[in-house]
Amino acid sequence: MLAADRLKDLNKICQIVFSISKIDVRYINEEDTALIQKVKQNIPAVLQNFEDDFRQINDYLKRHPANSFYYYINCFRQHYIAVGIWNQTTYNGFIMAGPFLSSVPGTDFLSSIISENKIPISEQTALQEFYESLSVVHNSASNSIGELLVNLCSNTFIEAKLITSDPPPSSQSKESIKTLIDENKHIIETVYRQEQEFMQAIMTGDKEKIQNIKVNIHDTYLENRVPESPIRASKNLILVLNTLCRVAAKYGGVHPVYIHEISDKYAILIERAPNMPHLNKLVEVMLDEYCDLVKEYSTLQYSELVKRAVDYIRLNIDSPLTLQGIADAIHANPSHLSRKFKQETGQSVIDFINHKRVESAKIYLHNKQNSITDVAFIVGFNDVNYFSRVFKKFTSMTPSQFMKKYKRKNDGE
Repeated sequence: MLAADRLKDLNKICQIVFSISKIDVRYINEEDTALIQKVKQNIPAVLQNFEDDFRQINDYLKRHPANSFYYYINCFRQHYIAVGIWNQTTYNGFIMAGPFLSSVPGTDFLSSIISENKIPISEQTALQEFYESLSVVHNSASNSIGELLVNLCSNTFIEAKLITSDPPPSSQSKESIKTLIDENKHIIETVYRQEQEFMQAIMTGDKEKIQNIKVNIHDTYLENRVPESPIRASKNLILVLNTLCRVAAKYGGVHPVYIHEISDKYAILIERAPNMPHLNKLVEVMLDEYCDLVKEYSTLQYSELVKRAVDYIRLNIDSPLTLQGIADAIHANPSHLSRKFKQETGQSVIDFINHKRVESAKIYLHNKQNSITDVAFIVGFNDVNYFSRVFKKFTSMTPSQFMKKYKRKNDGE
């Protein structure tokens, strides 16, 4: 068991690596328990396999020299770097940095993880947001993190002492200060006006209006107005913008589950942005994605009854769904729900469910490693023949024809 002073040192090491790398850092003792956690990443529940991961890393590191670092990839393709903590010849657990990715995930990446680990299709959006928020750490950088951890953990921690000096006297005149105040007032008014435009565009999913706004963080987000820390100032304002987008999406009729996933993802990506051009691009992508979210998931056009039914279907799409079951879940009369649903969506409840499942199936059929039978069960069909008939109804082709067409397209034919 570690002494209290050594535990304090490990806490400082974890904080240093977390602050520099922007990657989650944990200290896990030899009993596979996390004693220190410096984390921002919200790992979805279906991906939390910590006990098995911790056990394997502990077993591996205790059999290797103290100057080793372990590059570990788990069954969900999350990457970690781990370094053992030793007191002479006694092993005391490890510090790990991660999860991260080694490359930008391709189109088949997510569908492979879901099918290989038998994850419910209803978790697809949450997983996509999670993996898009992970840092991409290439080989040289991951080696540097490993070497840094080895050296920090192998030596006695030295407490650093901060020294400062008095700032030089200001050279600004009263006139120049007044000019800056007036300019800042104009910029702040512009920011608030644009925020209102952002919110209105996102509430309606209007990407064209977003493009017309022509966001430019260099001018709008006060980069040069806080010269000692322009990136920090802009990040703070963009975090506020993310919150405004979140509120706008809610008013636009999107279920909180979907808003929470995208909002969390961008909170992490904003903090990790290394420079102003990256932040500029991030804002453009963020606004576009919130608009897409509203277009895809808004139920604002529906009555309260149909809205509840649509949200229930989307959140339980991989589970057995029937008109009676949905009506019971939302406390509605099945016949009344059926009439209202068809009237407002243009589809019967069953056609709506099957259409959503077919759209999800298309993603998994892109991966040639997935069999048609596997895909049918993943997206919620219990009968592969029925799945094939439904798929053809909505796409005018069978699942096998769809796979062949996708393969020919990828092969350049």
